[in-house]
Amino acid sequence: MKKLLKRILWAILLGILAFVVIYAWPRAPIITAFAAKGMCSNVFIADKSPERVYAEDLSFFPISLAKVKVDYEEKSATAKVFGLSKRKAVFREGLGAVIVLDTPEEELKAQTFKIPDPGYSQDTIPWPKGDVMPESLPEGVDYQKLGTIVENALDSPGTEPLLKTLGLAVVYKNELIAERYLDGYDAFTEFNGWSMTKSINSAVAGVLTMQERIKINDPVNIPEWKNDERGKATFKDIMHMNSGLEWVENYFTISEATLMLMRSEDMVDYVINRPMEYAPRTHWKYSSGDINLMSGLIRKAIGNDEDYYRIPYTGLLHRIGMLNTILETDATGNHVASSYCYGTIRDWARFGLLYLNNGVFEGDTILPGGWVDFTRQEAPNSNGIYAGTFWLKEPKPENALLDVPDDIYFADGFLGQRVYIIPSRDLVVVRMGYSLKNFSLNNFLKDIISTLPN
Repeated sequence: MKKLLKRILWAILLGILAFVVIYAWPRAPIITAFAAKGMCSNVFIADKSPERVYAEDLSFFPISLAKVKVDYEEKSATAKVFGLSKRKAVFREGLGAVIVLDTPEEELKAQTFKIPDPGYSQDTIPWPKGDVMPESLPEGVDYQKLGTIVENALDSPGTEPLLKTLGLAVVYKNELIAERYLDGYDAFTEFNGWSMTKSINSAVAGVLTMQERIKINDPVNIPEWKNDERGKATFKDIMHMNSGLEWVENYFTISEATLMLMRSEDMVDYVINRPMEYAPRTHWKYSSGDINLMSGLIRKAIGNDEDYYRIPYTGLLHRIGMLNTILETDATGNHVASSYCYGTIRDWARFGLLYLNNGVFEGDTILPGGWVDFTRQEAPNSNGIYAGTFWLKEPKPENALLDVPDDIYFADGFLGQRVYIIPSRDLVVVRMGYSLKNFSLNNFLKDIISTLPN
């Protein structure tokens, strides 16, 4: 009996050792970088407590293995896993958090940007550009039923997290007709949109297209690509994720996506140096690398870093009332266009309204004519699921939208962030959360639509 018990204990120990050596150890630097960056951004941008960051943003395996220490005085977060693989992230005013890799920490801390003054206060102007709500709402909506639907989309205070919704908003006929927040959050809490940042940056590209700084049909003109097939890719190909670059998009293992986000100081350079797998325009592959490359092309087109940081605010965000939104950069100053944009739920709803209204916001033409139609058109080789940084269908079968109008399109972010736009119903729906495991997007949207007049 004692021999059997010893064998069982040895087997358990060997199993733990194998797990550490084969699975955890190679991934440990990715885990700690993710945890440090996520903690730093959420504490110093979103003003969340470390306890809530652990419970929500860092709650999934293997990231949940990390332990993070926050230094409020120097505005940093340091993560370890099993006491090893230490990674640190520091916060920079106006540029967000960044992982400390090769660039000295003091150099990173010295990187700052003063976000421009928008020139108006939202407390004094009406929605949607401001926060003054109308005295009356659109007629014909079953507001009692709608209130129950949005209330039931969040976990009740004090209960075990199941639905894991952080907050939501419903905008109908340009009016904010419903919003709810998980206990402790409100209309001024900023949430990371993750890959919804891709759609924000494509709108910046639209602004620059209207200014004739970008021509989307021209080749990308990257010097490193001039002697191979990659050089035939256009800006449009990059937006459509038809670059043909070798890429794996997987956040739960070591992949090009995690190596770029967690191990690269210059994310644009990392993508530029990826080899070609397919000829441009012949194969669609979802790639955060393509969109960070787009950010580098935008930076090159602008040609001035002060303008590169300023234009997203003055040319887009502030013009549509997104005053509580911040774009983060990597260590070399590139906007992390694939993944890092923090904004309030109202701000994400305003972004949806810009597209619902064909690029015009309160009479201000933000995007060039035809741009919204272009970003809604099916990307070549995508089998009808993707467009120009927006999705046409849910990428996972279990989230299929079976009971909503066919004209729906949406921005989609990691762990369940969504901005849905349904032109035929004059509807924008925002849902922010940290899982979709027990949340039915189809039923949520179907129920909301059922409250609207026919």
